[in-house]
Parts: sequence; structure tokens; C-alpha cells
Amino acid sequence: QVQLAESGGGLVQPGGSLRLSCAASAAIGNMAFMGWYRQAPGKERELVAQISRAGSTNYAVSARGRFTISRENAKNMLYLQMVSLKPEDTAVYFCNGIAPGQMYWGQGTQVTVSS
Repeated sequence: QVQLAESGGGLVQPGGSLRLSCAASAAIGNMAFMGWYRQAPGKERELVAQISRAGSTNYAVSARGRFTISRENAKNMLYLQMVSLKPEDTAVYFCNGIAPGQMYWGQGTQVTVSS
């Protein structure tokens, strides 16, 4: 069982930046995909960005050009660099990992974009 722990959330002004981190309790090299999802109050959880084991990335339209996902398999870490943040980016951000027959979620980290 792999545990995922997010960090790096917080309060930031519009136009600001944040870097989210996700630490895995075990090796992530066998995870075919890792990603970041978010859930705003009253809304469904949605995919923000995803990265394959080979490094291929996929972004939600709202994240393209502003967010960058990356993973360091050797350190069992996943990151999400976010710039030009907007109030509509406010949500709880969750780390996700997909391995053969398994899906893992972190507890989430709150990101609030407000002046």
C-alpha cells in the first residue's frame, strides 16, 4: 500500500505562484500514471494534470500554459508548479497514482487564490 502526502498549498494572491509536492511512501516507478486533481466546493473532482511513467504529460484546458507537472521517480516525488494563479483555481488539490490494479489518493492540500 502506497501512501501519498501532499504539501505546498496555501493562500496566494491572483497572479501568484505555488509549487505543490506529493511524497510517496514507496517507489513510484511502477506507477503508470501520476496526476493532480482538484475539487472546488460544490463541484466534482477534476483532473488538472497527469504524467506517465515515461514522462508524457496531459493537462486540463484550464491548466495549459500555467501549470507544469513533473515527477522524480528516484525520490518518489510528484510536483505541480502553478503560475499566474486565478481565483477559479481555488480548490483542494489531490495527488493521484495509478499502478497495476491499484489507485492511490492523497489527503489533499488547500489552495486559495484571493486578494
